[in-house]
Formats: sequence, C-alpha cells, structure tokens
Amino acid sequence: MSDTFHAMWRSLRPIGRSDASGGYRRYAWTGADADCRLWFQAQAEARGLDHEIDRNGNQWAWLGDPLAGDAVVTGSHLDSVPDGGAFDGPLGVVSSFAALDELRRRGAVFTRPLAITNFGDEEGARFGLACVGSRLAAGQLTTEHAHRLRDGDGVSLPQAMEAAGYDPDAIGPDPERLARIGAFVELHVEQGRALDLSGDPVGVASAIWPHGRWRFDFRGEANHAGTTRLTDRRDPMLTYAETVLAARREAELAGGLATFGKIAVEPNGVNAIPSLVRGWLDSRAADQDTLDAVVSGVERAAREYAERAGIDLDVVRESFTPVVDFQHALRDEIRRVLEKRGADGAATVPLLGTGAGHDAGILSASVPTAMLFVRNPTGISHSPAEHATEDDCVAGVRALADVLEGLACS
Repeated sequence: MSDTFHAMWRSLRPIGRSDASGGYRRYAWTGADADCRLWFQAQAEARGLDHEIDRNGNQWAWLGDPLAGDAVVTGSHLDSVPDGGAFDGPLGVVSSFAALDELRRRGAVFTRPLAITNFGDEEGARFGLACVGSRLAAGQLTTEHAHRLRDGDGVSLPQAMEAAGYDPDAIGPDPERLARIGAFVELHVEQGRALDLSGDPVGVASAIWPHGRWRFDFRGEANHAGTTRLTDRRDPMLTYAETVLAARREAELAGGLATFGKIAVEPNGVNAIPSLVRGWLDSRAADQDTLDAVVSGVERAAREYAERAGIDLDVVRESFTPVVDFQHALRDEIRRVLEKRGADGAATVPLLGTGAGHDAGILSASVPTAMLFVRNPTGISHSPAEHATEDDCVAGVRALADVLEGLACS
C-alpha cells in the first residue's frame, strides 16, 4: 500500500508547483489543471477503470456499471489556492486510488459500483467561487451565474472552458449523474490541529460550518499622491484598512472567523491615491447566528467609516454555504467500521467539525455524504507548509479502504 501511494504522490507532486514559492498554482482550466486531469485519467486507465468527464468538467473513474445506481463514490479535487500546499485535495484523490489498490490486494468482492472522482475548480482560485464543479452538478450554481464568472484578466468561465477544449454550453445541473450515487466519502487532510491535539491519525467529520464570501467595493477619488493635501483626499484605502481591523474585532467579539485575504486596487499606482479598493471578506462560524453577527458587524462598521470619509460602498455576497450536518446514519456507520477494525476493537474515532468548505458539503443536499480527515501536525493549510506524515497518510488510505470495503463489498 505504501509503495503504491508514494509512487502516485511522486508523479503528481511536481505538477503546477512554483519554484519561487514552493506552493502550487493549479488553477481551473489552465495548463497545470490539464496536466492534473491527464494524471487522473492515466491512474484510472492503469487500473482498468472507465474514465469519463461529465458536462461540468468533473472527472469520474468507474469500477462496475455506472448506471446500476447505489454506487459508492470517493475522491476530492486536484486544483489549488494560490501557492497552496500539496495535500489539500490531492491527498483525497491519491488516497482513493491507493485504497482501491488495497482492496484488490485484500481480494475484496465488490457488490456495488465504485467510482473515484476529481471535482473541478473546488478552490475557486481563478473565478472567485468555490466548488464550481460540484455546485453546478448539484444545481446550486445556475448556468447564467456560471457564465458571468470572470477571472482577474476578464476571461469568462465559458471562454476558459472552451480554450481548454470543453463545451461551456453543456454545463448545468446533473441530477441523473447524482442519482447514480448511493454514498460519497471524501478523504481530506485536516485543516486545523484537532487530531494532532487528540493524538489520532484519522477522524470523521461531523459538520461543516456555515461560510461565505462577501465583496466590499470602496469608491473614492483618484488623485496625485504627491500634491493632494491630506484633508482634500477621498482615499478608499483608509476606509478599507479600518474595515479590515473591524473584521478582526467583530470576529473576536462574536466567536467566529473573518478574513480579508484578497484585494484589488485601481488605478494601482505607487504615486496615485486609489479610486477603488475592492476587498473580499471570508467569514465562517460554528452556527448561523454567529456568522450573521460577524458579517453584519463588519458591514455596519464599514458603512460608518465610509460615510464619515465620503466614500461610496457596495457590499455583494458572492457565495454562501449553510451549515452542513453530515448524515448521521452514514457517519455513524463509518465510525463503526473504523472502530471495529481498530486494535482489539477498542479504538475510538473522533468526530470533528470544520470551518473549511468541501465538495462533500455541496453534495450533501443531494446524496448521503461523509468525510475522513487525516492528521495535520502543524494545522497549517492553504500554504506550502501544509503537511501530513507518511505514517498518517498510509493510515488514511487504510481507513478509507476499510470504509469502502464496508460500504461496497460483500
């Protein structure tokens, strides 16, 4: 099992890696994305699986009849955030193929179809919306909205897909494909330190926190940085900066999370006072009331600052995902399988909530879903420092194989 996992890991790891940062730049419908897709197809074909791409660009590798229904599906995504780590997404895909290899080694007999998937554009790094592939399939992103998405260079999603050789006119809800799925199980590196603190290599997800992205547009007046008196300025950067500090304050007061991590400035000159500062707020919380309190507090503060400084402000919610409480029956079945196969039947498997969004969370409204987490000793994610040890990766593969055997095999 270890040899299989590491051979795949070595072959995938160089794709889209930046020599400058050591992180990954695997953005949707780019050359790096195409190389990842070819890698996935090669892994599927090497195992005799039927490879297909659905109308939304998601990849599937099938063992058994895809039309039989009640299939057990596993997988994750291969794209990355800007200069992201190696494990977020790819660990789940590599582990899925390795788990299938392990089940074949065990001589497992499949009684349900099995599929491994790579969902497209999960991170939303290029077009600003996370989980595009799964949202489209589940009908949570309309075709019209998808066609309006644009990257930082003004390239639309349809243009990017067409340039990559896909048909953008075909995208949209895919209920027939989702009807094939009886259960979806996603393995993911933990994005936090709960498992490190508990001493467990693997955990099971209980829920995904509600979360969303809001765009704040601060509009002032462009002017010369060297000749305009401070009292004559309508500088939106100052209002933006005050709002960033307010986000931290509101998150601390309410017990949630709030981050301004992306900014665009016009005209973006060193010697020019900006006319527009556009910042994106990412906010998450353990419950909806807390999330609402954080976001409303940030917006209220931003509007007060803007009014005082003569700045125009628009706030647009670009995406939102409500709380996902994973189906208890599937979650509890997975825990039973893992605990039964633990040392002397006495092992316990922790349940973890998470503030990170995943394709499993999107699909949960349509099919039974569950997640496994693999320990991250530093808790760092969305960074080149993201990490999981060799032993824990192998433990994750073994746990996923146990789960798939319990769900799909006699």
